[in-house]
Amino acid sequence: MRLVVQRVSEASVEIEGEINGQIKQGFMVLVGITNDDNEEIVDKMINKLINLRIFEDENEKLNLSLMDIKGEILSISQFTLYANCKKGRRPSFLDAAKPEISKPLYEYFNKALENAGVHTETGIFGAMMKVSLINDGPTTIILDSKEII
Repeated sequence: MRLVVQRVSEASVEIEGEINGQIKQGFMVLVGITNDDNEEIVDKMINKLINLRIFEDENEKLNLSLMDIKGEILSISQFTLYANCKKGRRPSFLDAAKPEISKPLYEYFNKALENAGVHTETGIFGAMMKVSLINDGPTTIILDSKEII
């Protein structure tokens, strides 16, 4: 599982001209799921994500987590995070899980965030989306389950 986490002061996702999800302070997270991911991996990634201390405290030090600031998440499914560009000029997406695997895990990811007490907005799995955000910092972190679990 790969997460591209952007600390934002606001973010939204538009689908077919309509706002589908919108948040204020928190994370805009691009969510990539690979073939060997499962609910256990998702749970561990969520724990890492919501407890990342990348928000500033009163001394301007990165000491606060999303949970500390009661931030929100805009979650966007993103199979292209598993693009393999080693050969040729057209990426291969063989490492991205097929929809029958990735969609239920993406839905589980979002529900588990809500169950952890994080207000979570989403795009629509498989839809063409226009994502807008104000990256606060800018701060962008990449979490890869192969590196942290």
